Amino acid sequence: MSTKAKINLLSEEDYLQGELHSDVRHEYMQGYVYALVGTSKRHNLIAISVLTALRVHLKPSPCKVYMSDVKVKIKDIFFYPDLLVSCSDNKLSPYYETDPVMVVEMLSPSTEAKDRFDKRVVYQCIESLREYVLVEQDKMQIDVYRRMDDGWMLESYVIGDTVAFESIGFAIPIEEIYADVVRLP
Repeated sequence: MSTKAKINLLSEEDYLQGELHSDVRHEYMQGYVYALVGTSKRHNLIAISVLTALRVHLKPSPCKVYMSDVKVKIKDIFFYPDLLVSCSDNKLSPYYETDPVMVVEMLSPSTEAKDRFDKRVVYQCIESLREYVLVEQDKMQIDVYRRMDDGWMLESYVIGDTVAFESIGFAIPIEEIYADVVRLP
């Protein structure tokens, strides 16, 4: 015997209102809501290193760097990237951005496939986005997907390299990004 069940999708308005009062962050994809898990110390330390370097570099400019509690809205999808850089003044909401120039995700074994494939495809639909940055937490490697005139190019950085964030005119030795985690297990 078959059974039928109606699936009730959550509206954007209800999602956004719920996030204001929730102890757990959720991402939203076309009516479906997904809870986010916590991060490791390595993840956190690497994110702080990138955030600090970007903030110092961007301070004299109109661009701002935001950390993991600010969402990015892409049509009817909301993601919480680890970091994002926006150079415009979004007046739509104090809780999300719609036009980042750079999005940074720290990779973990549980999120790598989603960040590298699923989210990347969605993020690359944002017209303002110039770079999508994937930072490995368990090895010294950073992948930068960079928008070119004829599509997207991937540039990978490893030990000894200087990571170029062309969208904001900034470069940093990869060792500086990983300095706090080199000796962590």
